[in-house]
Amino acid sequence: MRIDNDRVPLNGRAATKNRMTDANGLSVVASGLTMTFSPRRGDSVTVLDHVNFDAQPGRMTAIVGPSGSGKSTLLYCLSGLEKSVSGLVSLLGKEITQMGVSELTRFRRRHLGFVFQSYNLITSMTVEENLALPFTLRGKRLPRQKSDELLRYFGLEGQKKKSVTLLSGGEQQRVALARVLLSDVDIIFADEPTGALDQESGAKVMQVLKSLAVDSGKTVVVVTHSDEVAGQCDRIVEVRDGHVLNADAEGGARA
Repeated sequence: MRIDNDRVPLNGRAATKNRMTDANGLSVVASGLTMTFSPRRGDSVTVLDHVNFDAQPGRMTAIVGPSGSGKSTLLYCLSGLEKSVSGLVSLLGKEITQMGVSELTRFRRRHLGFVFQSYNLITSMTVEENLALPFTLRGKRLPRQKSDELLRYFGLEGQKKKSVTLLSGGEQQRVALARVLLSDVDIIFADEPTGALDQESGAKVMQVLKSLAVDSGKTVVVVTHSDEVAGQCDRIVEVRDGHVLNADAEGGARA
């Protein structure tokens, strides 16, 4: 399906960079992150080894590295989806590593959005029900006018009553992006968001993520193995064997 126009419909809420950051203007800060797994009793594998990381609002940061380097684990620890063995993570000026489960869940619902290669949609629900889910969890109603506008933009206006299982991969990823846009979160974490898509669908996904950063001042952190995707980001952080090798490389998004 074709996206109707080139301008991404964004919400009017104030950009993150004018709202919640730390004293240095950073919206994502991690220090000394260490993560280990025990595949069998007596064995321990270090996936992250005292990793430091930061990201700014209004910019898209790529995390790159070979398979097994720890890049996805880093993203999950940054977003609070996994708890590191040691180290601190601060998002929007709040230290999430000290939050309890309920507080962290509320924080994620309010401030964080996720785009995964596997789309992370509820397969027993329709497109519209998936869009409404974040609002239902907050005890709010889906803003239907905005929802319909986004579905038109993504070329999905005739699909909202369909089960998401009937959509193509590209269409499901657009639903996931529409959900993030509707939720108007502050930080978007994307794990291989174009990995399962064809070139055209992947380009549209990157267009939306770039617009969220540049036009709406959101913080966007993207894990990718694609040089093309990384080149569209403002900054590239390379992870290898659980260490950050290069956290200062500039991408090509604003060259």
